[in-house]
Amino acid sequence: MKPNLVIVESPAKAKTIEKFLGPGYRVAASMGHVRDLPKSELGVDIEHGFAPRYITIRGRGSVVQKLKAEAQKAEHVFLATDPDREGEAISWHLCQLLNLSPDEPVRVTFNEITRDAVRHAFASPRPIDPHLVDAQQARRVLDRLVGYKLSPLLWRKVRRGLSAGRVQSVAVRLICDREEEIARFQPREYWTLTARLSPVGAEEAVFPARYHGQQGRKVSLENEAQARAVMAAVAGQPFRVAGIQRKERRRNPAPPFTTSTLQQEAARKLGFGVSRTMRVAQELYEGMTIKGEGAVGLVTYIRTDSTRVSAQALEEAAQYIRSRYGGDFAHARATAGRAAAHAQEAHEAIRPTSVWREPDAIRDSLTQDQYRLYRLIWERFLASQMASAVLDTVTAEIVAGEHLFRASGSSVRFPGFMVLYIEGRDEGEEGEEGEAEEGSLPPLAEGQELRLVALEPQQHFTQPPPRYTEAMLVRALEEKGIGRPSTYAPIIATIQERGYVEKENRRFKPTELGKVVTALLKEHFPEIVSVEFTAEMEKRLDEIEEGRSRWQRVVGDFWESFSATLTRAEASIGRVRVPQEETDEVCEACGRKMVVKVGRFGRFLSCSGYPECRQTRPLAEKVEAVCPRCGSALAERRSRKGRRFYGCTAYPACDYVSWSRPVGNCPHCGGVLVEKRGARRCTTEGCGFAEALAEQLPAGRS
Repeated sequence: MKPNLVIVESPAKAKTIEKFLGPGYRVAASMGHVRDLPKSELGVDIEHGFAPRYITIRGRGSVVQKLKAEAQKAEHVFLATDPDREGEAISWHLCQLLNLSPDEPVRVTFNEITRDAVRHAFASPRPIDPHLVDAQQARRVLDRLVGYKLSPLLWRKVRRGLSAGRVQSVAVRLICDREEEIARFQPREYWTLTARLSPVGAEEAVFPARYHGQQGRKVSLENEAQARAVMAAVAGQPFRVAGIQRKERRRNPAPPFTTSTLQQEAARKLGFGVSRTMRVAQELYEGMTIKGEGAVGLVTYIRTDSTRVSAQALEEAAQYIRSRYGGDFAHARATAGRAAAHAQEAHEAIRPTSVWREPDAIRDSLTQDQYRLYRLIWERFLASQMASAVLDTVTAEIVAGEHLFRASGSSVRFPGFMVLYIEGRDEGEEGEEGEAEEGSLPPLAEGQELRLVALEPQQHFTQPPPRYTEAMLVRALEEKGIGRPSTYAPIIATIQERGYVEKENRRFKPTELGKVVTALLKEHFPEIVSVEFTAEMEKRLDEIEEGRSRWQRVVGDFWESFSATLTRAEASIGRVRVPQEETDEVCEACGRKMVVKVGRFGRFLSCSGYPECRQTRPLAEKVEAVCPRCGSALAERRSRKGRRFYGCTAYPACDYVSWSRPVGNCPHCGGVLVEKRGARRCTTEGCGFAEALAEQLPAGRS
């Protein structure tokens, strides 16, 4: 009997699935997309319903021929690509190339690569979903129209090699707008006044109380004179507890990961960039060879907007929590979660395929990155199904004459999910509403006299909004409805490769080129860089997926407006000059300043004396450490084979290099610190300094 042929995207996924299906199945990999629009031309017939012209991707011809040969020898062909728009489109293209009918039950989808999930999926194959294919096709055609019509305009008006994109240009705009906010920001002075107090007779129990106001109303201290006036007014006055308010506060666990929240938390807690997170997560999803088990997928599908969890996973989590932590720690009612408004209902949150597969038990089968990310996913999911933490909060109102001070504190009555995991925060992000300061107050009673230990005035200035980190940018894109989970990593990579933004201390800063291009697009193509318009287009793509709109109509409505804008812009935009970005680096050939330029391979340094002096040099991102030999900055560089390393910027005078990313300098010997095995470790032989990364350790563990 002929075997059945199953086609997936990657060899790793093929290896895992073949193990589950047995000898009656042959599993092959398409190596991702097999057809796409041609690179050399628009590839969209605007005059005939925006019909796309697909060709076999260069380098995929031999793959297609092998798949055709395998398909001819197979009893049935099943297409088991990923369960999203991209996966559906790959399967549809394979149908076209292999002469399969998309109306026949050839499509198999599963949310996790485990024996039960895969076998269950193959028991009920379905036809290709044309609405999912149409939604992906609409996105591809829209992006091609913008990229291939707008980019040449930028070449003619600004500089060759530039690109514009329907989503990437909005991401650059967000970064440029934030930079403008920072430039416009005017710091405002304010003061705080802290009283250090202790109960009479318990002098060692000193606690802080912050100045609140006067005669029952809140008062802000705007300058030193006001702060000194309050200090003079309370000098010699007795401090007394006027009232105490005690409350119970429940702190709920964060839901399990979606794609964007995984990217954000991996950046905060592990220091992973978005691309690194998605690469490692894909490895965990497609399957790892685990000692004693063989190949198995460790996490569910990683591109999802949903926090929904299957009933089976909920029950398994509840059993695990009761057995490991006790019944009190199990959530009173299982939290199934829900799909976001634009998420596919079939998708789940990102979770481990089995909570019984503990991270430490399989650590020897994983790389360091795989272990750390798997542990993060495992802990987040398990904590999401645990009981809420219960905190006792105390707020004491303390009077001195007419002036009021407040002291607050909290203590954990029941830790709940906090024994395992606490969600990270971005810089400047406030805690939960009503959250008291950590730490507890000494026993206090209404009317109690207090001893003033010290009055501490402190000057402050309001701070501008911070530049975006990768995690913050992903969060902003998601909140504004721009792009989808699978697009965040390529968006962030593209805007850096094109030279529109650069990283400074791991935060995005627009380049002069980015500012010029964004300003031009805002003036002449306001819809293309409009956050609201881009978010609305995402909703229209969702309507196509749901079968409520035809993709040609959505594309046609966009093109009607966009083509008219293109015509006006071509006539009205003159040549735009991009200011040179001068650096502090000096040309070793002639001594003139080096400037930043953009070539076909990205940004690089060039002598400002060009064309008389043609000296160039790679532009390197500096890292948070200095050279242990000469004290110069260290920077990221690439070897001739493309491998990333970190070298001294004083090269060739100093040839120090590190293959691991430096994260600081050793406080003991001045050597370079790198992250290894959950700690910052010194690379100097014989030093032995190691500092645990506290944010990577689960709360309540040591």
